[in-house]
Order: sequence, then C-alpha cells, then structure tokens
Amino acid sequence: MKNIKIALWGILAILSGLWLIANLPFPDAPGVFGVRKLLVQFSGVIALGAMSVAMILATRAKWLEPWLKGLDKSYRLHKWLGITALIVAIAHWLAVNAPKWLVDLGLLERPNRGPRSGNGAELGGLQTFFNSQRDTAEMIGEWAFYAIVLLIALALIKRFPYKYFATTHTVIAVAYLTLVFHGVVLMDFDAWMQPVGLVTAALMIGGVISAVLVLSRQVGRSKTVSGTIENVRTFPKMGVTEAQIRLDEGWAGHEGGQFAFVTFERREGKHPFTIASAWDSATRKVMFITKGLGDYTALLPERIHPGDAVRVEGPYGCFTFDDNKKRQIWIGGGIGITPFIARMQQLAQGTTPQKIDLIHSVNEIEPEALELLKADAEAANVTLHVMLPDRDGFLNGDRLRAMIPDWKSASVWFCGPAGFGQAIRKDMMAHGLSGDAFHQELFNLR
Repeated sequence: MKNIKIALWGILAILSGLWLIANLPFPDAPGVFGVRKLLVQFSGVIALGAMSVAMILATRAKWLEPWLKGLDKSYRLHKWLGITALIVAIAHWLAVNAPKWLVDLGLLERPNRGPRSGNGAELGGLQTFFNSQRDTAEMIGEWAFYAIVLLIALALIKRFPYKYFATTHTVIAVAYLTLVFHGVVLMDFDAWMQPVGLVTAALMIGGVISAVLVLSRQVGRSKTVSGTIENVRTFPKMGVTEAQIRLDEGWAGHEGGQFAFVTFERREGKHPFTIASAWDSATRKVMFITKGLGDYTALLPERIHPGDAVRVEGPYGCFTFDDNKKRQIWIGGGIGITPFIARMQQLAQGTTPQKIDLIHSVNEIEPEALELLKADAEAANVTLHVMLPDRDGFLNGDRLRAMIPDWKSASVWFCGPAGFGQAIRKDMMAHGLSGDAFHQELFNLR
C-alpha cells in the first residue's frame, strides 16, 4: 500500500507543482471569472493526468509490477486514480458551469471576452486551428464527462455483474480519447511550451496509445495461451471448485503466488484467479481453485466440464514469497489459501529455504480438502494450523503471537478478506512488526 500512496500523491503533487510554476504569480485581483479560469485549467490538468496514468495502468504493463509490488497493487492505483479523476472532473464541470448559472440568474455580469493569447507567429496557424475547434471541444467534452461519471460509477458498484463491468469499463477508453481532444484544444496555448504542458502531453500520448491497445483488444494478448480442462472437482459444502487445465505451448511458467486471467466462456470474458499449483513443464498443467462468491463463480461448477477449451493470460503478481527472512508466517483466509498451495507444491520440488507456519482460517473444510492440504504441507515441510472459527474462534494478533513466539523475526504473507488482513497488519505493526515485513495480496481488482 505504501508504494500506491507514494505514486498517487506523487503524480498529483508533480502536476500541481508544474501548474503552479506556469501560473505564478497570480493576478492581484482576478475576480470571479479570473479565478474560474485558473480552477478550470488546474482541474483539467489534474483530471487528464490522472486519467492518462490510469489508462496506462489498464494495459497491465509488466514493467510497472516490480515497483508497485504486483498487478493487484497496480489495479488498486488504477482504481484510486479513476476516483480522483472523477472527483476532479466534477469540480472542473462545476467551475465551468457555475459562473454561467450565476450570470443567467442575474447574480454576475458576463465579462467582455478579450483576444486569446498566443506564443509567437510561428505557432499562429496551430493556435488558430485550436481556437476554431473550441466549441466542438467544449460540446464533446461535456458529453464525455457525463459518460465518464456513469462508467466510473458503474465500475465502483460491486453488485454490477463482472461481465457487464468488463464491457462498460472498456468504453471508458473511448470517452478518454474524446477528453484528450477536449484538453488539447482548450488548455492554455502558452502552457504547451512549459513543463506542465510537456508532461501533460507525454502522459496523454501514453494514455492514447494505451486506449488504442485496450480498444483493439491487444492487452495481454502476447501473454495468453490456450488450454483444455482435464478435470473438474467440487467441494459442495465449501462452495469450492477445482479445475485442472493442460496448457498449450507458450506458457513460460509461473511462481507460486501468482495469478492469471482465465476465460472459461467467451461471452463471460476474463476473470482473475490465483494459480493453485506449481509449474511443471513436463505436464504443462495448472490448477485454479474458485469459490462461489459472485454471480459467475457461483455457477461455475455447472458451466465447466472436462474437454472444454479455455484461454489463460498471465502470469501476473509479485506475491511470490521472495524475501531474506529465515522465518515466514503465512495466513490464508478462506479461498485465500490458493497462493499458499501453489507455493507449497513449488517448495516440494526442491528444498524449503525458511521455517514456515501456515495458518488457514476457514469457516468449513471438507475432509478430502483437508487431507490434500495436509499432504501439500508435509511435502513442503510447512507447519499447518487449520482454524475453524466455530470450533477455534477467530484469529487475531494476540493469538498469532501466542502461536508463533518468534514472530518478530518473520515476514507475514496474507491472502484473504481485505478487512481481516488490515486488522492483522495493524495489530502486528502496533506490536513492533515492520511494515515492510507484512505482505498482503490485494486481489480485489474492482
């Protein structure tokens, strides 16, 4: 989370600072319409900058993963940039329209519009073209704003079905392209020759390229391979489905703890699932374990069968247990056990470099699933603790420290409900655990 906050506030601070450099000193008495112009330009730069970076992140760029600590963190930054852009875009819309409303109500006097500023005769033709497009840019910008508000709002509504979310979210790329035109035409012409304009232009170029990749369905294409379902097993009491898939040539392998986007049905589209098996190039098999938590995953046992063709895109993520600690504590809440299963199978292929305790907190576990988990733990030399809340109570920081006395020398790896993880993290840090020692998979990509 630390890197997400640094990136978010860093982007906003850099754009704000560059805008201030371009506009200081402010006029002594700018008046309502002078203030309005400053607010419109500032909010426009911030909104376009945030949307541009969010669009770049939407391409699932592999080179960003190491710094942000995984695609799950990248998508969290994408989400918060989208929310920031939404809030600032609303402020931009109000700054544009509120003075007009006050003029219509007779509360303000409409100012006389003077000549537009330029920056030299050599750019006169370009500036004249921009000025001729202002009315069009204002009109399509307003309609794109309404579309963005609606589409981002739908993206934030968890009850909105995932397959419809995926489709409507792609349309944001179209709205973004129209807003780029709006911003290019209406940004103060002189600003394009200053650092704020150059940085904004660079971000928009990256955003436009990314939007084209999204709309042409090129995102993740080079990382996608076909496969065939070989076996499906269900655990009805747990609401869990296990699908084993043989992948075609092209999969480069994965680390325990990574995830992939799986397309079981084309009309449903891609869904992110953690890979629950180690990679073996001889068998080329991967396993995904899903729990019926949503409208699609609840019906998955009835909709997938051996022999079905699937497509798998990945792998993604940096929840790969890489650190220099000789002691690790793993906590899997519910279906959050899956990355640990993959890691245990990976460790079973070699040697276990650390002393590891795995705590699996789950409401119910079927005997067959428990035996499979025990076998993986034994093969990997991992100490397993299974906690059923109705029988053992809930896991908290006090119980964790009592179970594992040498916790201060360990790193903690958590995957499960976000609130559960945040509570454990806060408690452990309050008792002396370093924030860098707690790793949490933010697998909720919406």
